[in-house]
Amino acid sequence: MLKSKIIWFIPAIIFFLLPLSCAEQRSDPILKIGLHEEPKTLNIWLASDANSKRILSLIYQPLYLRAPDTLDLIPWLAADQPEFHPDTISYTVRLKQAKWSDGSEVTSADVAFTANLIKEFKIPRHYSQWKFIKKIETPDNHTVIFYLSRPEAIFRDRTLTTTIVQEKEWSQIAENAKKQKKPLRFLLNYKIDNPVGCGPFVLTEWQKGAYVHLKQSPYFFGKNRRIDRRLIGPYIDDILFKIYGTSDVAVLALKKGSIDMFWWGLQPGYLKNLQQHKGIKVLFNKKSALYFMGFNVRKKPFEDVNLRRAIAVLINKDFIISRILQGYGTRMDSIVPPGNKYWFCPDVDLYGKGLDRKERIKKAYHILRNAGYTWVVPPVDNNGHVVSGEGIRTPDERLMEPFEILTPPADYDPLRAMSGLMIQEWLRAIGMPAFSKPMAFGALLEQVKGRHEFDAFVLGYGRLSLDPDYLRNFFLSSNDKPRGWNMSGYKNRYFDQLANQSASEMNREIRKDLIWKMQKIIMADVPYIPLYDPKLIEAVRNDTFRGWVNMLDGIGNIWSFCQVKPVSR
Repeated sequence: MLKSKIIWFIPAIIFFLLPLSCAEQRSDPILKIGLHEEPKTLNIWLASDANSKRILSLIYQPLYLRAPDTLDLIPWLAADQPEFHPDTISYTVRLKQAKWSDGSEVTSADVAFTANLIKEFKIPRHYSQWKFIKKIETPDNHTVIFYLSRPEAIFRDRTLTTTIVQEKEWSQIAENAKKQKKPLRFLLNYKIDNPVGCGPFVLTEWQKGAYVHLKQSPYFFGKNRRIDRRLIGPYIDDILFKIYGTSDVAVLALKKGSIDMFWWGLQPGYLKNLQQHKGIKVLFNKKSALYFMGFNVRKKPFEDVNLRRAIAVLINKDFIISRILQGYGTRMDSIVPPGNKYWFCPDVDLYGKGLDRKERIKKAYHILRNAGYTWVVPPVDNNGHVVSGEGIRTPDERLMEPFEILTPPADYDPLRAMSGLMIQEWLRAIGMPAFSKPMAFGALLEQVKGRHEFDAFVLGYGRLSLDPDYLRNFFLSSNDKPRGWNMSGYKNRYFDQLANQSASEMNREIRKDLIWKMQKIIMADVPYIPLYDPKLIEAVRNDTFRGWVNMLDGIGNIWSFCQVKPVSR
């Protein structure tokens, strides 16, 4: 009898101690969000994983962000658009009246401090966007003047979208860091328990392995303001982020109503079941992403552009999208995603588009034969029939050696793993000794980006910046170095010239013309073969909260959390 009472009593205690259970007793509904993994840090400078950045995006805020519909730069913490002064190569930015979550005023000194902190410590992922700032002036508490050492196209779209931190919170941390042998390491590893931001929410509690609880900030500058024609909230008092180890468990929780949204892209296999559920709405959005096959052009045989073009013809992107992605993706024919409409160049080489399997093999065969390749058994016989090719020889009459196409493992990304297997089969059909090799993601990156010991690979960038400066970084000759952005080792002097010109071109239309020329060059030389941009599939409970804002890269954006409202019952 006593034992049974104890068994009943323990769950009862747990029930009443959990913030979720307590919140459900309140009249104010709590928005419950499922995360795939635990956030790794609340230190804004260390945060590179998706879940840490998601939490922090609701606490720290930038001067400008993107409008959901147009993707135009919208003043957020800033009061209006930046003013450019060409004679001094400077920008003036004015701030809204705003407060930090501790009630103190957000000032121009905080903005200047953020910039100088990034520059002094050369904080990774941020320093490249600020290193060209020569001087910052703060003539009053709400005006900042940025002086650039040279024209930089990324200033508006990248620099001004950096999150701003409070000088009072970080100044002493920075001073202590300067006294250490490794100041940057100290700064990045400093444990932040209660981040001070000016966003719509503040941290209440982080119970490691279980949940992160945020509540509405009483000082959010956007509350009841109309920004980009939207009346800003937030209209919810609390957000509870719950941690799930797998998508299966999170989807089950969504179906049961334990969470209102799962902040993670879903595989198409979940769709049918979720779409049949009356209380769940499935949402589809484009991503600013690039999934591609890359070559090591530093070594044979992939230093030959003809071989790379032939492989581009052989790869059936439409098959990958229809069969592997089950139709939930967009064909990629350039490095810039088609969803980034302003910068995307449609006038590039469309290798193999519209051709069937035999036509692909014939076209690739003619490209290679004209470049001096021969075969023991050619893939096209004397009668023009496609047969199984064997023993391809390079122009120096040597048999092509076996090569590997490295991919992430299927349990990490089944789409890329399966794409690698299909590419292997398409290349073997013409006699190329290709072997798809899945390997642990960290080891793959070290081999490709660190040591440059690879033949080819299938990788992806899941969240590209809307500013296309990455096109320059990916292929600039000077970035061909260990852990550099230029993983393929591509070198082209004319491309470098255009790339460097694009980086300093302040006229948007002229820069667009340069970016389009750069895309054409890369797709003619194909150091990378763009494959697909998967659609982002997300699911929410539509019987508990409504008002999610669709935009490029999904509903998990600051606009959603400032617009979503509980459903009246």
